[in-house]
Amino acid sequence: MAEIKIYDVVEKAAKTGKVDKGVNEVTKAVERGVAKLVVVATDVDPKELTQHLPILCKEKGIDFAEVDSREKLGISVGINRPTAAVAVVAEGEAKLK
Repeated sequence: MAEIKIYDVVEKAAKTGKVDKGVNEVTKAVERGVAKLVVVATDVDPKELTQHLPILCKEKGIDFAEVDSREKLGISVGINRPTAAVAVVAEGEAKLK
């Protein structure tokens, strides 16, 4: 998935569906198996904060994507803070595939 499209999908899901924001909420959504797509920013420091998410997603069969900016990811989910990770729980009108 192209990065611009990922931001669009997350933005649409945030407006019409349900999105969990932040590493802790995303981890819980993945462990419970309710996440449909997990998006992680690559500019997280330290990297260890999000290192476990690709592995968990692979184990649970959840789609995983990376984007370049925490700032843009936060804006796309409608918050004024950077966020390291987002999980789309209910996609609403967003097309995930």
